[in-house]
Amino acid sequence: MSTFHDRTILLALAGSRAHGTASETSDVDLLGVAIPTRKEVFSVFHHFEQENDSKNLQGFTSCLTAAEQEVVSGSKLEGTVYSVQKFLHLAAMANPNMIELLFCRESEVRLVTRLGQLLRQARDLFITTKCRHTFGGYASNQLGRLRRHYRWHHDGPVGPPDRADYDLPTMARISKADVDAAEAAVQTQLDRWELDLNEVEPAVRIDVENRIAQTMAEWNLASDSEKWNAAARWIGLDDNLVEMIQQERHWRKANQEWHKYRRWMESRNPERARLEAEYGYDTKHGAHLVRLLRMGIEIISTGQVHVWRGDRDADELTAIRNGAWRYERLCEWADQTYAELEKIESVLPPNTDRDRVDQLCMHILEQGLALEDR
Repeated sequence: MSTFHDRTILLALAGSRAHGTASETSDVDLLGVAIPTRKEVFSVFHHFEQENDSKNLQGFTSCLTAAEQEVVSGSKLEGTVYSVQKFLHLAAMANPNMIELLFCRESEVRLVTRLGQLLRQARDLFITTKCRHTFGGYASNQLGRLRRHYRWHHDGPVGPPDRADYDLPTMARISKADVDAAEAAVQTQLDRWELDLNEVEPAVRIDVENRIAQTMAEWNLASDSEKWNAAARWIGLDDNLVEMIQQERHWRKANQEWHKYRRWMESRNPERARLEAEYGYDTKHGAHLVRLLRMGIEIISTGQVHVWRGDRDADELTAIRNGAWRYERLCEWADQTYAELEKIESVLPPNTDRDRVDQLCMHILEQGLALEDR
């Protein structure tokens, strides 16, 4: 019977070790692809999509270099191995982690079979303009998390919000069920006003989004709260009821913020907390978002994927991680670069050829299952 290790067709270093920004003691993270068993392919109840349990990844320790094995011996081996179907689905959506696994240097690959080589050889199939949104989106998420944690670190809530601060009585004047029903009705109206621009050509989409934003500003509907009020009145809610619900919504949002802050304080990574205390923000997040935005621009403008940053900007990324950029500089740079990424014209195709991806997937599965039958 084949083992999980036997069914893995591609395994490579991920994170800082794949980017060229690692120190000798940096964690060892892995990304990989495996063939499901025949039962997992055809069963109704037993499926395999990914494995990220550290205990089940220990079998890959023998694939590592001696230096990497020494690091793992003092910590634990982390990472994720995906089924070939899930990997190809994520790659077709231009998931940055999957793109990096396909384009990392051969020297970072720790295990590869003939079927794994087929994936690597087909990697250009997954380079589309979707990379604009995925690399930019990941970076935007990093920036949002960084800004939220910066705010909490410097001016976090001191306690749960008081209802009186929102001109609310101790007991709600309207039931939660009624608030939820009103919010659902308003959200339905807001959804009707939204345009689905995901399939629109990027240059046209950006222009349309800018025009919509300008129109909303002219109508004094720039903020989410103003849009919500307009939608509430559009469906006929009474002004007094709208005001009451908005007060409840603002208090509820503040209460959620308090609970998120508490969970963050209780579960903070010690190293991240040290960076925030020393530099005022999470510099590791900062280095990640700089790399993601730069990679996004490189891909969209040239079609080239540079996972290894050692001969490009690894020294600067390491310096950013070590606090070289002030928080204000990082945010300003990120906002400007994200806007630049959105405007770059690209010759890349808008989508992956799904038929070719399906053919690749079926071929690899058939070949992999045939090996299991031997």
